[in-house]
Amino acid sequence: MKRPAQKQVKPLRKKPELSLRARALQCLARREYSRAELRAKLLPYVPAEEDFEQSQPVDLDALLEDLTARGWLSDARATTQLVHAKRSRFGTQRITHELRQRGIAEELIDAALPALKESELDAAREVWQRKFGTAPQDAKEKAKQMRFLQSRGFSMDVIFKVLKLSSAMEGD
Repeated sequence: MKRPAQKQVKPLRKKPELSLRARALQCLARREYSRAELRAKLLPYVPAEEDFEQSQPVDLDALLEDLTARGWLSDARATTQLVHAKRSRFGTQRITHELRQRGIAEELIDAALPALKESELDAAREVWQRKFGTAPQDAKEKAKQMRFLQSRGFSMDVIFKVLKLSSAMEGD
């Protein structure tokens, strides 16, 4: 019995190790990052001090400073981008929480709050309309709708306004 000829398997070529700067630029090309987010993302790739292969030591903070100075890394842009992306689905509380998680400075969050609060009622009404569309018929359904809007980060006064408006529109 004859065995089929085995193919010669070529060893896979290893991809060259990306520099820290190249990794940072790849990340920034995809979306805006805050300084804290990008630092956390790049930290696992910082070479250990025992690595003597590295011809020049890489300082992560210096790299982040350079990216910020060139205008490629901006917490303000990251804030604007996140607020714009989340505004139609989430309330002020949820968006503020996400901004804090991403390491955005309180001054930038405070600057974004007035615009968020201004459009919160409209956003809550849109979210409620997409999910439910009709006023609650009983207390159980009203509680369900309130919990949903709360989980999306809308404040209780906004939730009450949305439900009051919905029941007023149903009554007309």
